[in-house]
Amino acid sequence: MKKNKTAIIIAIVMIAIAIVLIWNNRYLTTIRGESADFMVWDTASITKVYLADRMDHETLLERQEQGWTLNKDFKAHPKKIDQLMYTLYRVRVRMPVSRSSHDHIIAQMASNSTKVEIYQNVPAINLFNKIKLFYKEKRTKVFYVGEATKDSSGTFMLREGADQAYIVYIPGFRGYISTRYSADPDDWRDHTIFHESLANIQSVTIEFCQEPERGFHLENTGKHQYQLTSLTNNNPLPYDTLKVINLLASFNDLRFESLLNNILKPSRMDSIKHSPIIHRITLTNKDGKSASVTTFGKKVEASNAIPYEERATDVDRMFALINDDHDMVLIQNYVFDKVLKDINYYKAGNPITFEIDHYHVVE
Repeated sequence: MKKNKTAIIIAIVMIAIAIVLIWNNRYLTTIRGESADFMVWDTASITKVYLADRMDHETLLERQEQGWTLNKDFKAHPKKIDQLMYTLYRVRVRMPVSRSSHDHIIAQMASNSTKVEIYQNVPAINLFNKIKLFYKEKRTKVFYVGEATKDSSGTFMLREGADQAYIVYIPGFRGYISTRYSADPDDWRDHTIFHESLANIQSVTIEFCQEPERGFHLENTGKHQYQLTSLTNNNPLPYDTLKVINLLASFNDLRFESLLNNILKPSRMDSIKHSPIIHRITLTNKDGKSASVTTFGKKVEASNAIPYEERATDVDRMFALINDDHDMVLIQNYVFDKVLKDINYYKAGNPITFEIDHYHVVE
């Protein structure tokens, strides 16, 4: 009798375990079925995202301790990364692509789509999603992102090795999401030019290349102590402390508006680089690392009715070279005006004045 009871108990336990396993498998299949082929439940576990398209664009985004990097050489744009993580978490399958249009969509994606590879830190052992052991990096998802649907309310996607394409969307968002999976590295570049704290700035040099007498060099000589020097005669001058501190504090966050390397034609880029320089800003930090910006005038993009040579100088934007002159960018005067005041502004006892500068621009 005792043996029978033991056998019954063991049988019940085994049946219970089987039920749990079957339920768990069905549960995971249900909530992590079609939708999960394109979504990531735990975006914090993502270590890398690789994107490539048919135009030979390649982007590798990698999570580092200091933030996300782009193709190992650049800092990735934080807001773009946040948007991608949000999209991976929220994306859902709306419906399979209809049979009548399926072959056409597949052919379309074969010529115009972006391949997405997701890498995550995942456990080698995962018991009921409760006990997780032996984490390692693994490629967990590979799928292709196509174009938007005709009504722009969804996006075509196809998982690698699958025969069925789907229309996906983000609940509560009307629009397509293919642009969020761009493989163009320029779309992921961080726009920061200067991001230095006041305490870590050793020196700043501002050159007004068409009016040298307006330029100056500002050197940190001790705690809250600075030396303001004219670039024309190297003579130290008394300075307004508050204005100097405001200048240095402005270098905490200066960004460009857009990257122009692959937008402007090479001939136009060359023309800009050989036009008269307006400003050159050089910042050196306490570690001896320097960064500089060289600015050039930009003419207003008017209609063809006005000859290019006769167009006025754009008072809102300038062209600029950054990253050792490797990158041509567009900057806003509104952002940079706060660090482009001349030496007279910083002299002790001088009132604040406002001037409108006119520069000769040749492109």
